Amino acid sequence: MSNIRSLPRRIWDLYYEGFRSMSVGKTLWMIILLKVFIFFVVMKLLFFPNVLKRDFSTDEERASHVRNELINR
Repeated sequence: MSNIRSLPRRIWDLYYEGFRSMSVGKTLWMIILLKVFIFFVVMKLLFFPNVLKRDFSTDEERASHVRNELINR
């Protein structure tokens, strides 16, 4: 029974050996990671500005604005 490896260890070995022996796959993973970075970081900076920080100077003003918007809508 001692020579049987645990399930998490076998899963880790499967992925480790698979990624280690890849040649084209490494390039594809780098492209995927670059696209994810662009999508989540660059798109957030361009299309989702921090409107509360821009329009209100203190945390109290921001909280009051959010509270009023939640209650009065």
